[in-house]
Amino acid sequence: MITMPMGQAIAGYRVGVIYIEDVWYPLVPGNVVNASTFDFPVRLAPVHISIPSLFGTDSVDVFDAVMEACLQLKREGVWAISSACGFFGKYQARVREALGMPVALSSLVQIPWIRALVPGRIGVLTADSSSFDAELLAACGVFDSSELEVAGLQDAPEFSAILEGRGSFDNDVVRQEVVDAALSLDLDGVGAILLECSDMPPYASAIQQATGKPVFDFTTLIRYLHTAVAQRAYSGFI
Repeated sequence: MITMPMGQAIAGYRVGVIYIEDVWYPLVPGNVVNASTFDFPVRLAPVHISIPSLFGTDSVDVFDAVMEACLQLKREGVWAISSACGFFGKYQARVREALGMPVALSSLVQIPWIRALVPGRIGVLTADSSSFDAELLAACGVFDSSELEVAGLQDAPEFSAILEGRGSFDNDVVRQEVVDAALSLDLDGVGAILLECSDMPPYASAIQQATGKPVFDFTTLIRYLHTAVAQRAYSGFI
């Protein structure tokens, strides 16, 4: 006998991703909401807020919208939930407790693990360093930022099209802007680089080539989640 919860009309998605619906820029391969990024199905759910509201001060309305999207994914049968913006991490602790299931709303939740893996500081590239604060880090389980070196791209001429919703950008220029931000870090003391923004994974390979450092991002996080909740039986020979 097999059963299915009442109201669940789809199946087969182990990981769900919430994303901001009110955006306007190219979602290129590597972006977590581009269907070609992963080799397994990912269920998406929109959060009906604007980018400025997520970067702004914490609000009940934003939390309610995040919870609504996460509950939709849970009803649809996902086993783990991530997001398409590192700043959703402000709600990480509360959403995890409310849902009672694996939740990783920000790539920043990887920081404690990265610290255990590599010596030196962690270089963090963020979409908006002016909004990158201790509250966001604490919600993601990071209470000591002394080992972090942060570089923001909010003022980069082409990357800022993502924040401003300009509808287009020169992809080669954005790639170079992100690489340049990584190169601006003190790479002698940095052991790994973490990309806060879900729009940066398309350039992770270029960052790694330029810096020679391990690069962590939303795709490493979501693949990790998927492996944990979609284990496969092994077969082979002895």
